Amino acid sequence: MIELAEIEAARERIAGSALRTPLVRLHLDDAPAEIYLKLETLQPIGSFKVRGATNAIMKAPTAARAEGLVTASAGNMAQGVAWVARDLGLPATIAVPEHAPEAKLEAIERLGGRVLKLPYDDWWQVIVTSTVEGVSGLFVHPVQDEGVMAGNGTIGLEILEDLPDPDAVLIPYGGGGLTVGIASAIRALHPETKIYAVEPSTGAALGAALEAGEPTAVDYTASFVDGSGSRKVLAPMWPLVSELVDGALSVSLEETAAAVRLLAGRARVVAEGAGALALAAALSGRAGSGKIVCIVSGGNINLGTLAEILAGATP
Repeated sequence: MIELAEIEAARERIAGSALRTPLVRLHLDDAPAEIYLKLETLQPIGSFKVRGATNAIMKAPTAARAEGLVTASAGNMAQGVAWVARDLGLPATIAVPEHAPEAKLEAIERLGGRVLKLPYDDWWQVIVTSTVEGVSGLFVHPVQDEGVMAGNGTIGLEILEDLPDPDAVLIPYGGGGLTVGIASAIRALHPETKIYAVEPSTGAALGAALEAGEPTAVDYTASFVDGSGSRKVLAPMWPLVSELVDGALSVSLEETAAAVRLLAGRARVVAEGAGALALAAALSGRAGSGKIVCIVSGGNINLGTLAEILAGATP
C-alpha cells in the first residue's frame, strides 16, 4: 500500500503538469447502478499516465536522469515519459510491443521520443527486468515504481473529494500500478468502498491469480484492448494488489466494444479499449448497484479501430 502522505505529496509535485479531471454522472435509464465516469481521457496526453510519469521523474535526483529517460509501454506511459522528457530537454527511449497501436506510436514520436519495437515476449522481459539492452538512462517503470503509483493515487483523492461515499470503484488492470495507487488512497480515506480491478477476458491474469492464491500464467491474446491484460501478474505487484482489491472482473471484447460505443454516443467521450473496461463491467451488473465510479483511463485509440467499433463491429 502506498502511504497517503506520498500520494498527497505527489499531488503537489504534478500540479501544473496533470489536470484535475472531472467526475461526471452517466445518465442511463436502464443501468444497474448509479454510474460515474472519471475522465482521464482529458489529460494532455489523453491518459492518466502523465500523473505517475511526472511524479516519478520529478522525484528522482537530477543526476539520475541526466542521460535521459527510458520506459517500456504499450503507448500511454510512453507518452507520459516523452511529455516530461520534452519539458526537461531530455531524450526519451520507449520500448513498445509490436502490437502497439499507431495512434500511440505517432504521439510518442510527435513528443520527441524514440520508439524501439520489440516482440511481446521480449517487451515483457523489459517490464520484468527494468532494463532495455543497450540503452542507458533513468528507467521509469510503468507499473511498480512507487513514485508512479503515488502519482496514480492522486486520482483516488480527487474521486473522494467529488463523491465522498462511492460504493465501488472499478479500475482497468494492466500491470497494477493504477489499481494500487487509487486503491491506496481510497483505503486510507474511505475503506468501506469496494475496489474491483477489470481485465479483458483475453488476458485475465489477476483473476486467475486471485483464484489460485498466487500469480499464475494465463493465455494472452493481443487485442484492441492494448493497455490492459497480461500473461501473468508481476511478482512485486502481487502482495500489493492482493491486499487492496475486493476482486477482479473479466469482460469480453464484445462488452468492451459496446462500452466504447456507449461512451461515444451518450457521453461524447472517446475511450480506448482499456479505458472502457470499467464501464463494461459496471453495465454488466457484476460490480453491484449503488454509486459506482468507473476509471476511464485513456482515449488513445486508432481512428480506424474506433470507426469499426462505432459501426457495430468488435475489432
